[in-house]
Amino acid sequence: MCDTGRAFQIAVERRRYNLEVLGISETHWTQVGQQRLTSGELLLYSGHEEVNAPHTQGVALMLSKQAQNALIGWESHGPMIIKASFKAKNEGITMNIIQCYAPTNDYNEDAKDQVYNRLQSIIEKCQTKDPTILMGDFNAKVGTDNTGYEDIMGRH
Repeated sequence: MCDTGRAFQIAVERRRYNLEVLGISETHWTQVGQQRLTSGELLLYSGHEEVNAPHTQGVALMLSKQAQNALIGWESHGPMIIKASFKAKNEGITMNIIQCYAPTNDYNEDAKDQVYNRLQSIIEKCQTKDPTILMGDFNAKVGTDNTGYEDIMGRH
């Protein structure tokens, strides 16, 4: 997704599925920011912030115009976690959406613990009365048999 052409393709799919908020993992974008697409979507993204950072990891949220109108704010939590908060129709309720790209088993245990501890901390800061949606690619795998699930589960 490093080039913006892919962002436009993703926007087409967001509209096709009528999604107000679409979470994206492995954007491979660096830096933290937002970009408004010519089609009207707002792309909030979070990647590595260091100078000459690798184009790896990265998460984003793509918002429809309606979701943009409800957006209260958003936070970058590194290249693997992004959080956005939205006004709900019910007075005094905020909906939190957290997009996460979890490390694979190839990462060392300390790196994995750091991501999951940060994620836990972000969730704990959300008020319990407010709905919180946690979504993303958690790189979870149980077993190796993908028979019948080839369309949604890879072989690896």
